[in-house]
Amino acid sequence: MRPPLRLKLGALDLFVLNDGDIWLDGGSTFGVVPRVVWTRLTEPDEQNRIRLSMNPLLVRVAGQWVLVETGIDRKPGPKHRDLYKLGDESPVLAQLATLGVAPEDISWVINTHLHFDHAGLNTRWQGGRLLPTFPNARYVVQRQELEEATHPHERSRASYLPQNIEPVLEAGLFEVVEGETELLEGLRLVPVPGHTLGMQAVELESGGQRLAFTADLIPTLMQTPLPYIMAFDLYPMTTLETRKRMYARWLEGDYLLVFTHEPGHPLGKLVLGDKGYRAELVHP
Repeated sequence: MRPPLRLKLGALDLFVLNDGDIWLDGGSTFGVVPRVVWTRLTEPDEQNRIRLSMNPLLVRVAGQWVLVETGIDRKPGPKHRDLYKLGDESPVLAQLATLGVAPEDISWVINTHLHFDHAGLNTRWQGGRLLPTFPNARYVVQRQELEEATHPHERSRASYLPQNIEPVLEAGLFEVVEGETELLEGLRLVPVPGHTLGMQAVELESGGQRLAFTADLIPTLMQTPLPYIMAFDLYPMTTLETRKRMYARWLEGDYLLVFTHEPGHPLGKLVLGDKGYRAELVHP
């Protein structure tokens, strides 16, 4: 288990957390990329699954704690955990505790989207009830995403689990935004549709330095090339157009990137070469 990765971005303190590993089907993860190609990048297990991680981001902005994503949902039980080779307990709260941060200290939870592997600790069992894990936080989500999550269709229903959404709705804790939004000084939310229509990335800027949390637009460093789009993306051609737009923006702005599912070192920067875009690891 990787401990929290501490870094500075100008005047901002950031911590890339780790919620453990998730094992997903390799073919689905790489979409149209042939197995003979993607197995050069990662080795599948006997069930054709590859190891990914969940990497939430904790940021101190304007005296407030902001948590970007809450990790995977382990609440459905042993069968669910076995399917994805999950550990029994989420390490996110323990990692926050090592940093001296309690759930009550979080002022903002940013849900890039509401899939179970990104919003799983939105809620937890407390006193026999499912309640919001971060009771003093506003949970920030794009209006389009909340609409899709509360009205799923046959292809999206397995990814949107009501237990991660309804208790937050009932508590009135969702903060709904539309479009590109400056949530706090130096913290901007940017729509990045494709994986879902309502997904958002998070951009930070301080002291002339910039960072972007890519959400599932670029799940891992391995999937940076433009056509390496997951079969899980509901609108793959929208993902492609979004990638072209955001890659140009992040390359020109010299953004440090945090990859939400990278199983290794989670930081990188975009490079544009003769064969198109790729990412290089960055060690702060």
